[in-house]
Amino acid sequence: RAGTGGDEAALFAGTLFRMYSRYAEVQRWKVDILSNNATELGGFKEIIFVIEGKGAYSRLKFESGVHRVQRIPTTEAGGRIHTSTATVAVLPEAEEVELHIEANDLKFDVYRSSGPGGQSVNTTDSAVRVTHLPTDLVVACQDEKSQLKNKEKALKILRARLYDQLQEEAEQEQAAARRSQVGTGERSERIRTYNFPQGRVTDHRINLTLYKLDFVVDGDLDEIIDALITADEVGRLKEIVDVHHD
Repeated sequence: RAGTGGDEAALFAGTLFRMYSRYAEVQRWKVDILSNNATELGGFKEIIFVIEGKGAYSRLKFESGVHRVQRIPTTEAGGRIHTSTATVAVLPEAEEVELHIEANDLKFDVYRSSGPGGQSVNTTDSAVRVTHLPTDLVVACQDEKSQLKNKEKALKILRARLYDQLQEEAEQEQAAARRSQVGTGERSERIRTYNFPQGRVTDHRINLTLYKLDFVVDGDLDEIIDALITADEVGRLKEIVDVHHD
């Protein structure tokens, strides 16, 4: 989700999405976009996507947090460096068991979709809006031509958002007793800076700086991810040792 920085933040959210897509491609994981709010310049105010494949969550879970970019925007005539942010939330897909939604709690509306997509999209009531009554969460989906597919997609997004809310509440409760050794794990934490003029990426949680920004944004994330996983494992082992010493 684009944070501070207007159009440039949305473009940066697009950069991050392409980075994760390229990484997924290399890992042979499947990427499926659930919903996106694109801007005229080709960025995203928000994009929700699913990455499926072996080890996807365990390798990407440390990407949650605020990512900061420093670069000269294409829209900047004076050549000044701007700082923008985008927030990433990585969640494991909610299993039916973990998140039970009562059928009575859902209200469905169907309507004719509008916007790009040609006439075939607009001739039937294929768009679906689903409201989760207890929380007033609303998700609309009109990407597909079939009402059924739109309903499935809308429910998938709703499940992700509800699960996101539950996770956020749980995170706040556990903030005092964080288990993760890498950063706080909170969404507001600034975790990484991408400095384009210097070609530098810095992960603030483990003080790792790499001067290969072009490769990183093209999906070469293994060095950062491996370092984060190692730091987390070392931290957990240290904690176990400390507990035994106490």
